[in-house]
Amino acid sequence: MSDPLDRPVWNALTSRQAGLAIASGAAVRIDPDYGPFAAARDDGPEAQAALVATLRGPDDRIGVVEREAWPMPPGTRVLGGGDLVQMVHDGTMPSVPDDPRIALLGESDAAEMAALAFATEPGPWSSATHRYGDYFGIRLGGRLAAMAGERLRLPGLAELSGVSTWPEFRGQGLATALVRRVVRGFIERGDTPFLHSYAANAGAVALYEALGFRVRAPMTFTILALA
Repeated sequence: MSDPLDRPVWNALTSRQAGLAIASGAAVRIDPDYGPFAAARDDGPEAQAALVATLRGPDDRIGVVEREAWPMPPGTRVLGGGDLVQMVHDGTMPSVPDDPRIALLGESDAAEMAALAFATEPGPWSSATHRYGDYFGIRLGGRLAAMAGERLRLPGLAELSGVSTWPEFRGQGLATALVRRVVRGFIERGDTPFLHSYAANAGAVALYEALGFRVRAPMTFTILALA
C-alpha cells in the first residue's frame, strides 16, 4: 500500500479537504480560487479523461503533484512545472519561544499577502489561498514583511506553505520564526508537518532541514492545459 504522501493532492481532496473539491470521482480538482491542484485516480483512460474534463477552457490550467511526472492525457499539453522534494518534519516541538511580533493574518491582510506571494513565488497563489488555514505574518514598519501558513491537509498530516519574505527583509530570521510557529500549531493539533520545495532551491531545503524536516521523496509538479 502506497504512502498517502505519494499522492498528496488526491488524498487531500478525497479526505480532509473534500469540501474544497469542485470535481470528484475518477479525478478531483480543488476550487481554482484556492489553487490549480488536480489529480486523477490513476493513469487509466477513464481517470485521464476525467482529469481533462476538469479544465474549463483554453486559458485554464491545472497542477498535478505526483511521485513521477504525470503522463500527458490526450488532448492536453504540458506548460511547465518542475522537480520538487517532499519533506516531513520529525515531530519535535520547537523549543524556541514564538517571536512576539508574529500575528495571525486574516481577510484584511489578503491583498498584502497576495502581493508578497506574487513577488516571491513561494508556490501557486490565488484569491482564496489564504483561506486554506491559519497564516501568520510579521510586520516591520507597518508592512507585512514575511508570512507562512498551511495548504493541503491529509489524515494526520498538514502542509507548510506560503513561506515568503520580501527581499529587503531577508537575513533577519523572519521565515525561521514563522515556520516554527506554523509547525508548533500543526503538532499541537496532532498533525505531522510536511512541505514541498523546488529541488533546485538548496537554500530553502537547508533551512527546512535545520528546522527539523527531512527529505522524504522526490516529487514532480506538472502544469497541464488543453492542447
